[in-house]
Amino acid sequence: MPTHLFLFGGGPPFTPNLRTRFAALTNGGPVAILYVPRTGKDWTSYASIYTKPLQEDGISSFVHLPLSDAPTDGQLAQLKQCQGIIISGGETELYQQYLVGTPIGDIIQSRFVDGVPVAGFSAGALVSPERCIIPEIDQRDNQRLRLPGLALLNDAVICVHYETWGEAAHLTQSFTEESTDRAFGLTDESGIYLRNQHLVETEGTDPVVLSRSPVK
Repeated sequence: MPTHLFLFGGGPPFTPNLRTRFAALTNGGPVAILYVPRTGKDWTSYASIYTKPLQEDGISSFVHLPLSDAPTDGQLAQLKQCQGIIISGGETELYQQYLVGTPIGDIIQSRFVDGVPVAGFSAGALVSPERCIIPEIDQRDNQRLRLPGLALLNDAVICVHYETWGEAAHLTQSFTEESTDRAFGLTDESGIYLRNQHLVETEGTDPVVLSRSPVK
């Protein structure tokens, strides 16, 4: 079963072509939107930035899944039924904490292997590789962190907000220290699509790609 991974350098919405491609792979849904609740922020209105465009592509059913240390059995059961998964943005450390080595993370990995498309925006993109590398600018104590990731993307490191955050040095450092085959620097309002780990489509500003072998 082919795997489908969509990674975006900033927050929603999807870029148009990658949104249509993602939607086509979901068989009409339901699509789960995973997010860390933020104090004083109305998730429902924010989620429409994801849902309204996807509805135009034929997805009518969505599951809103607030992340925590204690997901309910009902939430896990819903996630297991979803035909598409979106990991939203926010504080990357919290996404890593709630998703990596947890029941929700196990389900994401299982659904991904079964061909369910997964899309990660900003923090959701950072947590997707085998190694989640959080730059100082994205960390409350201004510490650069190297943490386990979801391992949806093999032998690669990711940087997001590449231009906004000035991530050139961070990307090169991560690429060197992790000795991965590839590194992707993703800008805001741009995304990439990987099928079976191979980069097959980009949209928006071209990603910065570092590679030890021909780009694949």
